[in-house]
Amino acid sequence: MIVTGDKEFYKGVGAITFEGKASDNPLAFKFYNPDQMVMGKSMRDHFKFAIAYWHSFCGQGGDPFGPGTQQFPWDTSNDPMQRAKDKADAAFEFLTKMGFDYFCFHDTDLVDEAETLAKNEVRLQQISEYIAQKKQASGVKLLWGTANCFSNPIYMNGAATNPDFNVVARAGAQIKMALDVTMQLGGENYVFWGGREGYMSLLNTNMGKELDHMAQMLTMSIDYARKQGFKGSFFIEPKPMEPMKHQYDFDAATAIGFLREHNLDKDFKLNIEVNHATLAQHTFEHELTVAANAGMLGSVDANRGDNQNGWDTDQFPVNLYEVTEAMLVILKAGGLQGGGINFDAKIRRNSTDLEDIFHAHIGGADTFARALIVAEKILTESPYSEMRRARYASFDSEQGKAFEAGKLSLEEITAIALNDRDPKRISGKQELYENIINQYL
Repeated sequence: MIVTGDKEFYKGVGAITFEGKASDNPLAFKFYNPDQMVMGKSMRDHFKFAIAYWHSFCGQGGDPFGPGTQQFPWDTSNDPMQRAKDKADAAFEFLTKMGFDYFCFHDTDLVDEAETLAKNEVRLQQISEYIAQKKQASGVKLLWGTANCFSNPIYMNGAATNPDFNVVARAGAQIKMALDVTMQLGGENYVFWGGREGYMSLLNTNMGKELDHMAQMLTMSIDYARKQGFKGSFFIEPKPMEPMKHQYDFDAATAIGFLREHNLDKDFKLNIEVNHATLAQHTFEHELTVAANAGMLGSVDANRGDNQNGWDTDQFPVNLYEVTEAMLVILKAGGLQGGGINFDAKIRRNSTDLEDIFHAHIGGADTFARALIVAEKILTESPYSEMRRARYASFDSEQGKAFEAGKLSLEEITAIALNDRDPKRISGKQELYENIINQYL
């Protein structure tokens, strides 16, 4: 059901439906069919597609070289609460026209920050009540919420890792308020992204103290939310740099090590963002695999970077080969644990029509849907899985199996090596693996 407010913002755009590959309708899905079953689950359940409140309804195309180019009709009132309600109306109109089930937000996305934290809490409560009504009318759900503890100038030296306890306390209060709103809106998860939790110079930084403080803030947040009855997962979103020179959640492996060191791994999983992976000099599928191997593959921020730009460009995902490799990882891992596919992406600065945001999300959803179909065929029809199994077959019996079971000493495997001829060279067949993906695309 399409839900609008007092006025329709996206005039001329109706419900976006699946019409198939043969359709030439730019406002229709070509591959994303929510009810299509793939490996025992509907596409809707595989993906749990979510809209990023901050990019789709707040970001206006500004960059370091100029102000925004996109003028939103819900951003015209002089009253901050009316602007927030208009923005919510636009958001739920868009969500219901797209047919997506979820949205995500930072606290400051929902309503402009007030001049004091106390006044801001009042604003959050008011807009939360309004959004709750929109949720009830539409059936749209909240995938996760989070606190923006990085934009306000007070966080210039970090939030939980700030050297000033007064700033740390403010960050804690803001996180509590964001948690309250997330729980009130039935959020299924909560995300921590350390936007300024890192350093610009080690000359003035006590890294050990800051890491301990960050762990303490996460522990306090878990304790508070669990006492309120929150059952969802907490996510950490790794990123290596931007805005800090070095951020403490650098990549998946770093975040997992930190969580395990501070006994937080039972409550936390990872929210992997594509563009953050590439900024850390990894591939998207690498970060997914690291998280999956640790049993911590929670959610995905879907976007892509630009090979010629060394920053977080947050473009919509259209690279079918990359997303297919990612879907192979996700399917082999048994799917995402609690989270979904959040389109943490923004239309380009020179895309200024309101329908452009529809084209962008249609393209992103179709890319993931097509990749899912291809990945299923690779796993069920091609020799891909058997080739991977056979590559490690020497560990399935005799000495290899004993080695994996920890039943061999270093002296014993030395004796095995000395009593055998030099191992044969066994091809990794990388080109064949690549050809299999191309064959099914």
